[in-house]
Amino acid sequence: MKYNVRARALFLSHARCVLVSCFAICSGYSQTAEFDHQIRIHDLPSLTSPSAQASDVLATSLEIVFNNREVCCGRNSALEESVQSSNPASLKDISDKLRGRHLLSDGRAITVTAEFLTPKQVTADHVIYMLRGKHAALMMWNSHLYIVEGVTYVAAPFNGRMSYFLHKLLLLDSRFTDSRREVSIDREKEDSSSVEGLLFLEALQQ
Repeated sequence: MKYNVRARALFLSHARCVLVSCFAICSGYSQTAEFDHQIRIHDLPSLTSPSAQASDVLATSLEIVFNNREVCCGRNSALEESVQSSNPASLKDISDKLRGRHLLSDGRAITVTAEFLTPKQVTADHVIYMLRGKHAALMMWNSHLYIVEGVTYVAAPFNGRMSYFLHKLLLLDSRFTDSRREVSIDREKEDSSSVEGLLFLEALQQ
């Protein structure tokens, strides 16, 4: 699904985000805070990795995120070779390998935008903004790749405007089809050192 990159950049430059990492503890909520709103992307493809090998999990997770088989990630897709050459244990390497210009099987060109955010760079405002636009993210947690399909968050007035604090990240594990497929991470309980960050990806046709 497409979005205007310039508009997003303008949003980020003007948004007065709460300077709290997604994985840092935030205390002292206002008494008027509204607790646990939820955003979730409900129409992601129900695909399952053919094995638990990291390379298969990466390819399946990317296919879910892009939701376009011409783009990713099977035979003759635009990103087939780039995905195969990526280090499935590194979001930074995945971002570097996928970013840029690629060709579809019919010769049409696409550009993949990749936004890799370390835990310290992640803000509640930006994650909520992206999920509202139906942009799922990849996340590396405890050396395993997940898809961020939603969040729960707290909304509270701060300096005359509404501010947001992430509570939980709602994740998909593409290895499973049972109750293990949906998991969550509580930012107040999880050590940020176990999270590499988030990666937002999008393919735009030229």
